[in-house]
Amino acid sequence: MILIYLAAGMGKRLRKISKNKPKCFTIINKKKIIDYNKANFSLFKKVFIVTGYKSNLINKEFKLNKKVKLVHNKNFKITNMVESTFLVKKYIKKSDVVICYGDIIFNRSIIKKLIKIKKKNLMPLNSNWLNLWKKRMNYKNIIKDAENIVTKNNYITEIGTKIKKKLPLLQYMGLIKLSNKSFNNLFNYYKTKDKKIDLTSFINDSIKSKKVKINFFKTKKEWMEIDNIMDIDVANKILKNNDQILL
Repeated sequence: MILIYLAAGMGKRLRKISKNKPKCFTIINKKKIIDYNKANFSLFKKVFIVTGYKSNLINKEFKLNKKVKLVHNKNFKITNMVESTFLVKKYIKKSDVVICYGDIIFNRSIIKKLIKIKKKNLMPLNSNWLNLWKKRMNYKNIIKDAENIVTKNNYITEIGTKIKKKLPLLQYMGLIKLSNKSFNNLFNYYKTKDKKIDLTSFINDSIKSKKVKINFFKTKKEWMEIDNIMDIDVANKILKNNDQILL
């Protein structure tokens, strides 16, 4: 199993905090976001970190790590995470992959379960997401920021679309496992798409076009998305003197 860690982002909504560093270097409770995720690297045969903004800082930190290979997205300013993901394609032969967003912090048991469950394509969905979102923003902004998810018979049938009326019971966490075959199929499908498409829209499009079928499992375990200044404050409060909840 191979991990693709997407760390090309600039973190525009973090303003001055991320001006001189990649988004994954944002400090949460005295540690960088990527430091929380490094603990998961040992679970994988190989880790590909896709860099972009201020890539020199990530290169400096991981250049001597033999398990990690750095792949640079030179077009990070005009492309999204889909492009970053498939830049790794030429290095992957037969391995299945786990894709992880570079701006999330989560309980380690989630990714362990993601690896352990014998499903070709699998995504953890958080059932406790609303409690976290209420700490991050008001209800009106929750409707705007969260994404709709529809499931049927243990499969995801729709993801990443706008919420119209009713809040979904589950929320995408920025983690997904794909079989090698599905990864290759999606790579070929991506060749037909606009390079500016975001990852959840691409996944949704791929599901609707029957290019991939994705199972899911529910979890209430801790998970934080760092997208703006308020998210930093919320995550700091959650993890202050209690970062053991992530183990």
